[in-house]
Amino acid sequence: MMDSEAHEKRSPILTSSKQDLSPHIAHVGEMKHYLCGCCAAFNNVALTYPMQKVLFRQQLYGIKTRDAILQLRRDGFRNLYRGILPPLMQKTTTLALMFGLYEDLSCLLRKHISTPEFVIRSMAAVLAGTTEAVFTPLERVQTLLQDHKHHDKFTNTYQAFKALKCHGIREYYRGLVPVLFRNGCSNVFFFGLRGPIKEHLPTATTHSAHLVNDFICGGLLGAMLGILFFPINVVKARMQSQIGGEFQSFPKVFRKIWLERDKKLTNLFRGAHLNYHRSLISWGIINATYEFLLKVI
Repeated sequence: MMDSEAHEKRSPILTSSKQDLSPHIAHVGEMKHYLCGCCAAFNNVALTYPMQKVLFRQQLYGIKTRDAILQLRRDGFRNLYRGILPPLMQKTTTLALMFGLYEDLSCLLRKHISTPEFVIRSMAAVLAGTTEAVFTPLERVQTLLQDHKHHDKFTNTYQAFKALKCHGIREYYRGLVPVLFRNGCSNVFFFGLRGPIKEHLPTATTHSAHLVNDFICGGLLGAMLGILFFPINVVKARMQSQIGGEFQSFPKVFRKIWLERDKKLTNLFRGAHLNYHRSLISWGIINATYEFLLKVI
């Protein structure tokens, strides 16, 4: 009887505690996809930034991998991670939005629109990608900091942002068109194919096997999309490396690059092999980290 009475006395307290905690638990659940995306991006940028910098030099100047590496060697180790703050800020923010908004928008659209599931998910992916483009200025500044032609003009992220200020807000959004196109289309492919690819992989029975499958799935998708949208990124890099002057259209810049590279498709894809390996590793890390954290948090 005493135990029963004691339990009855404690029950309201325990019930009250659970009620107090439930909104916090629900809030954490709602933010989980954003947090996992942010952490996955941080992990990826920290590990793959030097490879990304070599690739950027190839995209911008159409040079071979060896020449791009030699450029970085001449720049010195102190400049190897120069410009990492913008991509760190940009990637952690945009990937948090990419994963988080995709899930939220999918649920929202499902409630209000009666269309096939793949249409809802495609719309959510495009909308999430469009929202990511708000942070184009971070990608823009990263481009300037990675270009050795601008090394003497500014030495850090703040100076690069300040240098663009006198040209107006529009200057921060150079290259927005290719960014919008790339983000929207790549999101549709990524979220649409991630599930089917994983289903065709060997069935995972352990945590490590799940991690490997998630890495393979993300890596294959990232490599494929990296090759598919490589020319888009080449044009974007050229557009964003300019400070001031005329805002040239995407077709005009593409035509200029095409002529500079002797109208050869192979020259347009210079650096694509490195981008393939970088995307394979990057998106493998991102997808594996994201899925792992989803299970842990």
